[in-house]
Amino acid sequence: MVEQVPMRAAVRETYGPADLSSVPVFAGGFINFGYWRAIDLAGPLAVGDRVRSQEDMYRQVLGAAGPLDGRRIVEVGCGLGVGCALALREYRPERVTGMDIHPQQLDRARRTNAELLEASPSALRFVRGAAEEMPFGDGEFDCVYSVEAAQHFDDMAAFGREAARLLRPGGRVAVASFFTPDDDPEHGARLASYLETFADGLDVARPVTVLTDALTRAGLTDARAVSIGPDVWHGWDRWLADQWKPGTWPRNFLKAYEQRHLDYYLVTAGRPQD
Repeated sequence: MVEQVPMRAAVRETYGPADLSSVPVFAGGFINFGYWRAIDLAGPLAVGDRVRSQEDMYRQVLGAAGPLDGRRIVEVGCGLGVGCALALREYRPERVTGMDIHPQQLDRARRTNAELLEASPSALRFVRGAAEEMPFGDGEFDCVYSVEAAQHFDDMAAFGREAARLLRPGGRVAVASFFTPDDDPEHGARLASYLETFADGLDVARPVTVLTDALTRAGLTDARAVSIGPDVWHGWDRWLADQWKPGTWPRNFLKAYEQRHLDYYLVTAGRPQD
């Protein structure tokens, strides 16, 4: 049963009473580092720029998974569900399911999207589940997507199997998250020394091939990982610069990227047509 899937303590705390979505650096409640290509980083950054960067991250993922018009899609690690609302508004799927392991996040998602849930009860729902054990039927979705949650997954092979199981023939999976660029064992130690989220176990240091290989072994095809780091890390650090001093640990994400210990990827794969 999903209820028996354990949550690591760091995940429970970060997304529970602490409510990471309330932290100013994640304005808008999307909780991702942002995709900054369309935003001018030379001038002052406003909250609207930050929100757009996070929306644009969703657009990168959903665009890679499309077309989604009239389809059924599920977000793994939906948080407050604002990305689900964006998907429903801009990509016109038949139904969006937001799934999260944390019950407090789901409570927030339902409150945040109360009007939309009331207006379109058949088009949006929120369900509790873990990436490694999803409470859905075989072939229930045309798209399985996830935005900056895979760094928390405990078992990438299990996620790959579940994603493949949930997809209808011709369906696609699209995942955006940060990984190490290769399997050099030094990456994990360096990341733990630079970044608190790796040191305390919230984020897991794994090469991106762990995900692409998992999707391939699960029977999906054309699994590929594309670095979008140049459009993530510089903008994220520029946004942090007004709130965090150089040398403080959140500023070390850019350092880890520049030293080739970490990168941000968009990973996609598809289920073949029968």
